[in-house]
Amino acid sequence: MPTEEQVKQALQTVKYPGYSRDVISFGLVKNISTNAEAVTVTLELTSGSPEVARQLKAECEEAVRKIPGVKHLYIDVRQAAPPPGTPTTAAAGAAPWAGQAKIPGIKRIVAIASGKGGVGKSTASVNIACALQHLGSKVGLLDCDIYGPSIPLMMGIRQKPVISETEQLVPPQQYGVKLMSMGFLIEGDAPVIWRGPMIVKTIQQFFNSVEWGTLDYLLVDLPPGTGDAQLTLCQTVPLDGGVIITTPQEASLGVVRKGIGMFQKVNVPILGIVENMSYYTTPNGERVEIFGHGGGHFEAERQKVPFLGEVPIFTEIRKGGDEGHPVTVSDPAGVPAQCFMRIAEALQKLLN
Repeated sequence: MPTEEQVKQALQTVKYPGYSRDVISFGLVKNISTNAEAVTVTLELTSGSPEVARQLKAECEEAVRKIPGVKHLYIDVRQAAPPPGTPTTAAAGAAPWAGQAKIPGIKRIVAIASGKGGVGKSTASVNIACALQHLGSKVGLLDCDIYGPSIPLMMGIRQKPVISETEQLVPPQQYGVKLMSMGFLIEGDAPVIWRGPMIVKTIQQFFNSVEWGTLDYLLVDLPPGTGDAQLTLCQTVPLDGGVIITTPQEASLGVVRKGIGMFQKVNVPILGIVENMSYYTTPNGERVEIFGHGGGHFEAERQKVPFLGEVPIFTEIRKGGDEGHPVTVSDPAGVPAQCFMRIAEALQKLLN
């Protein structure tokens, strides 16, 4: 007798037309029921395209019929109202979130997020981006922390973007990574004093008014929390997933759960959790767990998401960020850099 879990795994092989994400991660599968040799699957689509509905029904049928023991199958495809605030569209191939638009040339978009500040999210972002580039991928890094942009400092570049003939911003490059940040557009340490609508518009322009070109991965460094920047990102482009950065202690893990909950509500898959500042090794070899240890691994198991790895406290990592020369660039074979290399390799496996 086929099980619900077998059906779910089969449906995870069915991609939404034109996208790299499957119908399960998009939240389109609303019900799976099995009874002896019979299986019923209910899908709800916000797209008004009959062609998309026909294609998904056929591909779901093909996937589920491969499960041993399935003799009777019914795929029920329904048209549902879009989520509140989401524009509707009847265009062929419209995405489950109809307000989203794919960025031409970008294969994967991954959000790097944290529930609270000070956990090393931007440090992780620049090192993972440089690690992916070192592994042979074409990479972009978008700094969506409007109030506290730190990517220009950590990547050692203050070059302002130029305007192309098509009136698009051309992102500067450093260490082979294409970059965009509010830090490139303001003078020195001038503060950004904006209300929510201006943040929303800026983030949308970072996607639609920048010549990103061809990228294997665009990493998006988000500010802490679950506010305007996070929601705007989820509504503007289809994300391939989110990576959560945390430190081991409960104070950090508590808000991590809120960040995971936000991504789940907008049907963004969690690619995994990274535990930063896991421990410190003194010069005499003593291991000191300043913030505790293992909380990130435990939370990943609790949430049933991958644990992508832990990053101990290394002076080289802090120094690399302050000097604008990430360890994955200055010494990619070194122990500190290898922590990020392993995380990058794990992401490549998850997204390929």
